[in-house]
This record gives sequence, C-alpha cells and structure tokens, in this order.
Amino acid sequence: MSSTPQPTLASLVRLKPDVLFQDIQGEAVLLDLHSGTYYGLNPLGTRIWQLLAQHKTLSAIAAVIRNEYDVAERQCTADLLELVGDLAQRGLIDLT
Repeated sequence: MSSTPQPTLASLVRLKPDVLFQDIQGEAVLLDLHSGTYYGLNPLGTRIWQLLAQHKTLSAIAAVIRNEYDVAERQCTADLLELVGDLAQRGLIDLT
C-alpha cells in the first residue's frame, strides 16, 4: 500500500465510490469492489462511517460523536483518528 497521510481533526475525508456500505442491524459491512474484500464495523464505527458521508471535517464528526455518546474529548479524538487512519490505510477513504 502507498503511504497515506495521518489524519488530524482538520482532515477532509472522501468516501471512495467503489466501497459499498450496508447497515445490518446497527453494524456495517463494507465491500471494497476494487479488491473484493469485506470489512465489518461495530455500531460506533458504523455511525462514524455514516457521519463521514455527511460532514466535511473530522472535527465536525468528533463534535457529533461527543454529543451522541458519553465520551471524553481526548478519547473521542483518539478513537476517531485511529479508525479513520485504518480506513485510509485499507484504501476505503481518501484523506486531504
């Protein structure tokens, strides 16, 4: 895999058009049509994926997550950046 930028709260995220998303009872299944690989997301990961489709920056997504879940800002930021970094490394999203 090529080197991907490290996400920050200022990062802009674009979902790749060749990744299909299906919500199955609160958990997501992602299919990368390019590689044929399936990925699963837990309920929080599923919510973050949904927010990635709606918001421009990770800071906006972090604000929504903090409002919807009882989570400290530091923990929310760390978990969000870790998930987004993993999604970018797997080629499921683009970061700028």
